[in-house]
Amino acid sequence: MSDLVVGFAGIGLGLILMAIGTPIGPALGLAAFLGIAIITGLGAALGTLASAPYTFVGDWNLTAVPMFLLMGYVASNTGLSRGLFKACRMLLSRLPGGLAIASIGATSLLSAASGSSMATASAMAKIATPEMLRYKYDRGLATAVIASAGTLGSLIPPSILLILYGFFAGAPVGQLFMAGVIPGIITALLYAGMVVFGCILNPNLAPAHEETREPGDVIEAIRDVWPLPVLIIGVLAGISGGIFSPTEAGAVGAALAVLIAWTRGGLTFPRLWESVFQTLCGTASVFIIVIATVLLARFMALSGVPTFLTGIVLSGATSTFEIILVIAILYLVLGCFIDSIGLLLLTLPIILPMAQQANMDLVWFGIVIVKLLEMGMVTPPVGLNVYVINAALNNTIPLSLIFKGVMWFLVMDVIALLIFVVFPEVVLWLPNLLAN
Repeated sequence: MSDLVVGFAGIGLGLILMAIGTPIGPALGLAAFLGIAIITGLGAALGTLASAPYTFVGDWNLTAVPMFLLMGYVASNTGLSRGLFKACRMLLSRLPGGLAIASIGATSLLSAASGSSMATASAMAKIATPEMLRYKYDRGLATAVIASAGTLGSLIPPSILLILYGFFAGAPVGQLFMAGVIPGIITALLYAGMVVFGCILNPNLAPAHEETREPGDVIEAIRDVWPLPVLIIGVLAGISGGIFSPTEAGAVGAALAVLIAWTRGGLTFPRLWESVFQTLCGTASVFIIVIATVLLARFMALSGVPTFLTGIVLSGATSTFEIILVIAILYLVLGCFIDSIGLLLLTLPIILPMAQQANMDLVWFGIVIVKLLEMGMVTPPVGLNVYVINAALNNTIPLSLIFKGVMWFLVMDVIALLIFVVFPEVVLWLPNLLAN
């Protein structure tokens, strides 16, 4: 049996294990270990298993992962997001579909701070969706807008996906963070524009209503919402200004979240302990997948699968657009079944050689990949954000209705992706500006 056959057999085994319910980390790790053992022998496989986890998980750059997770959990558990939807609603409610647009703004901001698309979707589904339903908004719109906007935290920094991509691709995390800002804003604006246009064409989607408020209500709402923007802007400003590195920014962000929560009286020991516990669980989950991916990368390199696939793709694809199209099809298919972190780490050993061989800018390529991962969070049959919304609302709204509503937002995602591919300067302008 050739090494190449062993490589493809290992990928197939990993996918089969995941299909029958095995967690992605153990599934990929077992397939990779067996593959390495077949190609190089059991002793070499055991040596790799002993050395690889410590070598990679002990890397200083990955300490940003638990720190940004802690920042997000502290912000969520101590009420730093309190009033976020209320403030956006007061400012935007007079627009067609104003509550849905307010939901996009609030969900995007909370998603950026929390670093967890699913946690944000769950929280905002309980806050914003009931308000939209109370004003007779279409149920598909009221749920789909939260599911879709929740994915924006993957692009808008700080982003766990961008940290992991930067680590494996060797791309500067600071530049990746800056590169994600404009694409995230563009996507949010496309979502908002689609809502406005749709509600103008079909007013039944979002019946108009007049938001009653006292003169001081807006000021009070903005006063209540300042912690989250300050937290995010403080982290990004420190990175872009060279005050601290992206890795150090995680610790700064976590400390700043704790400080703001303490000054506002929202920090109690039980809430802090809950945040730490959630961080430990989240970090362990991510690092188990990272360890498995490291083993998979070693296995793929030994088998020659990435080189083989790169040769096939580059021989058939004559332009960057065609290569991205092939990768997009791969991601949209696998994204129906695998969560975003798992899919990113599963495919990087295969797609990175393609990008490097085609001389693509790895910062731009990372944003395109993360955008595709965002889309996978809401694509049927296993769009995880859709299931989170459904569970948060106690299954009161059918999954089919939520998926139907999400399709319009996926169209906007496709348009956004085309903009980033056809005009790469949209992605690279801000990191290049700050680099100069």
